[in-house]
Amino acid sequence: MPTKSTPKKNRPRSSIVVQRMLPAAPPEAQLRRYARAALRPGSAVTLRVVGAAEAKRLNAGYRGKAHATNVLSFCYDRRRGDVVLCHPVIRREAKAQQKALAAHYAHLVVHGILHLRGHDHARRRDAARMERAEVRILRRLGFADPYAELAALK
Repeated sequence: MPTKSTPKKNRPRSSIVVQRMLPAAPPEAQLRRYARAALRPGSAVTLRVVGAAEAKRLNAGYRGKAHATNVLSFCYDRRRGDVVLCHPVIRREAKAQQKALAAHYAHLVVHGILHLRGHDHARRRDAARMERAEVRILRRLGFADPYAELAALK
């Protein structure tokens, strides 16, 4: 006699759009996997991998800083936003920190998405809370603690 299966929770699916402006960027599936690990169900996010010129223009226009930065987050509400990743900066940082490019991308995608979820690192206590969340998510993805790795380099 067949048994009834327990119904699955109806969790809203997240939408992850990836825009790779540079062919050297990690594959879309890999970026989606990193994003999915940090997103709340039902979220909608666009990951955009850009060059230094676009990252510099965005950083200057939105943050008043005249240089390209590794990641920028643009939050529209707690479930929707854009994360812009600058490939040349990320590649350079990964090399300087002696870590795999995939590990650094995973960290910065998670970091950017946590910003979309309302995390911040302006105050020490908030930074510690955000770092713990990053480490927990990265561990589930199979990556080491990026802050422990940085401390070991100093």
